[in-house]
Amino acid sequence: MSAQYGCIAFTDDVRRVQSDYGSAEFYARVAERGRAASDHDALGPRESEFLGALDGFYLATVGETGWPYVQFRGGPPGFLQVLDPHTIAWADYRGNLQHVSTGNLSGDDRVSMIGVDYAARRRLKLFGMARVMRAGDDDGDLLDRLAGAAEAGAKVEAAFAVTVVAFDWNCPQHIPRRVTVGASDGTPRG
Repeated sequence: MSAQYGCIAFTDDVRRVQSDYGSAEFYARVAERGRAASDHDALGPRESEFLGALDGFYLATVGETGWPYVQFRGGPPGFLQVLDPHTIAWADYRGNLQHVSTGNLSGDDRVSMIGVDYAARRRLKLFGMARVMRAGDDDGDLLDRLAGAAEAGAKVEAAFAVTVVAFDWNCPQHIPRRVTVGASDGTPRG
């Protein structure tokens, strides 16, 4: 668990439940370590390799109603790119034109993400702040770079860039083993 994760996730309500289950003391020490840290947590080689190999992840935003919204984002391995130890990004494809995630981010830039490697039973949770860059915006070079890793034939409308604040690796317990069927030849890949 990164230093900042407990500071964000372990709210007063969470700490009360942790107390009921007997884990409050342990996680209080984790949160205290984060409060002593002065900056966002940096992704290391393990996190960067994991994220770069994903063919999908779940993105959560919160709307004006206070309700969370979770969306699956997918593409070929490498579509999610680690730009530096604090930034990840991906191309956003044309979809059903609801734009709920993008709209939510216009009012609150906080996101939560979870990436799962079902075959290896690994998952990584992230907290961050996102920005959306549409075609024609200032960062056209980034949009071009991310579009180069897009699915064949996908129409790229925008790019998402997330400043990672904190992350946590989940234990592999209860992750079902699944494989992704390769798009081109139908063979399973991890």
